[in-house]
Amino acid sequence: MIEARHLRVLRAVASTGSFSAAGRELGCTQPAVSQQMKALESSVGTPLLVRTGREMRLTQAGEALVRHAAGIIAGLTAAEEEVAAIAGLRAGRVRLVSFPSGSSTLVPTALAALRAAHPGTRVSLEEAEPPNSVELLREGDCDVALAFRYEGAAGAEEWDDLVVRPLLTDRLVALVPEEHRLARTEGAVGIGELARESWIAGCPRCRGQLVEVCEGAGFSPRIDFATDDYPAVVGLVGAGLGVAVLPQLAVESVRPRGARTVTLEPAVRREIVALTLPDLAQVPAVTATLDELARAGARQSATR
Repeated sequence: MIEARHLRVLRAVASTGSFSAAGRELGCTQPAVSQQMKALESSVGTPLLVRTGREMRLTQAGEALVRHAAGIIAGLTAAEEEVAAIAGLRAGRVRLVSFPSGSSTLVPTALAALRAAHPGTRVSLEEAEPPNSVELLREGDCDVALAFRYEGAAGAEEWDDLVVRPLLTDRLVALVPEEHRLARTEGAVGIGELARESWIAGCPRCRGQLVEVCEGAGFSPRIDFATDDYPAVVGLVGAGLGVAVLPQLAVESVRPRGARTVTLEPAVRREIVALTLPDLAQVPAVTATLDELARAGARQSATR
């Protein structure tokens, strides 16, 4: 019989490459890891790992088992959490992953409401941008992932295997210095009017979207600065070092001192969603978290 604890150890060995590193990750000793791997190999009746130099390599059987491990562990976690939650979410646990601007806007409101309604439900938070956050979800390393995708972008089917809860639609806006010629423009501005500007780019996915939008308007942006940190982007714009295009949610997450937002045409929007696995969507604590995130998204939209 394959035990879930053995599968978790196997995944740790596969990701770290050694028994000792897996032990450090799991908080146990190297002999304990070795013993559990022997027990797992005995259960399945075939070797799962071979040593190559200082590292451990998966056999074909080991690779097959690791592929199935995430789904198996997610299913078991769903069962454990649902049973624990029967008594009114008193023992719920949710691991949440969010991109930074979601962490500073949607997540605090949602988690405060969740704690008030279900004080026994524990939520942990880590930050990751999509597609990394989505991979963490598929690998069983989180229960809910906040993610986004741009309207009309290729790969709309990339979430077909997941439960998708829409939260809000986020429009891209231009950010220009206060003394910029377009800073007090009423109405929308065509992005082509910024073609000769120095540009400050944001996260890699937003950076790619910026280049695509600019090229669609007939020019390539001259990117002088690039940073994943939204306050840094706002600070650089406020200092007069260039212009930027950011999601509205990102601008709302910081105080844009020395900079002004300008509406862009044509409109470019991104869909912000909460994702989970089908099995986990049946867990009350996960459902409650998704509900509060959806309410937070609705409130955010209403204030615009």
